[in-house]
Amino acid sequence: MPENLAQKLPNLVELYLHSNNIVVVPEAIGSLVKLQFLDLSDNALEIVCPEIGRLRALRHLRLANNQLQFLPPEVGDLKELQTLDVSTNRLLSLPERLHLCLSLQILTADRNRLWNVPRHLCQLPSLNELSMAGNRLAFLPLDLGRSRELQYVYMDNNINLKGLPSYLYNKVIGCNGCGDPIQVSEMKLLTFSSGQLTVFLPAEVKAIGTERDPVLPLQELAMRHLYHACRHSDPDFNFLSPVSLPRSLLELLQCPLGHCHRCSEPMFTIVYPKLFPLRETPMAGLHQGTTAVSFVAYCCSTQCLRTFDLLS
Repeated sequence: MPENLAQKLPNLVELYLHSNNIVVVPEAIGSLVKLQFLDLSDNALEIVCPEIGRLRALRHLRLANNQLQFLPPEVGDLKELQTLDVSTNRLLSLPERLHLCLSLQILTADRNRLWNVPRHLCQLPSLNELSMAGNRLAFLPLDLGRSRELQYVYMDNNINLKGLPSYLYNKVIGCNGCGDPIQVSEMKLLTFSSGQLTVFLPAEVKAIGTERDPVLPLQELAMRHLYHACRHSDPDFNFLSPVSLPRSLLELLQCPLGHCHRCSEPMFTIVYPKLFPLRETPMAGLHQGTTAVSFVAYCCSTQCLRTFDLLS
């Protein structure tokens, strides 16, 4: 690509560079400040330069069928971005700052090497379609589907995935090829079992609650109290400032592990899971017995665990 592209075409709005043999995108691309559509799919890209974050008018970005192993955090600076396609690459993770793309509506990351879905994606207010088929996912964020905007979720062919958050109930989902009985020796995750089904829980979960253990850990009680104090600016908790708390703790308070499916209470270290077999839901007819995935509700207490039902 010519280095002086921005000088020659300062008003460029759409740029199609797909199906070439491009290995490097020059830093000068960040000068195309009016660019709204960029297609770099079907090339040989191994790195996307951080300067891509300067394309503040960009609405559609296609990076499918390349050799990318990571995306720069600066992708989160694309406030107008509506569609992002990074399918068929070598990505091991998605950048946490992706949740800052508040206009993002469609995210496609099929056929990569992803182990997890960033919890912060659950905060995207405009996300309507999420596709992460053909990866290595073993669990999904507890809050995935809590947003009413998210209506289409495709997780097909993630063979280690055996449970869907019940927030996805009555959404359009794809999970064919999930739930195959294989060992997951590379991942150290909590699990709980119901009959022959074993469901993996996110690594952030420290304990699995049961009706026989109704007392919450002190750590969980403290985190919830801090969360509510920060959210409601309680005058008795003026010490809760960015200076007085570690950055990691502040980030956790802003984005809990999940929210109770019954009462929306935030959860940080413990969940009470409840299993609903897929055959009992309206979505079962779409799968015709080709998947072993079930819906899993995550509750904050034994009381919510007893009273929660998918139809309530």
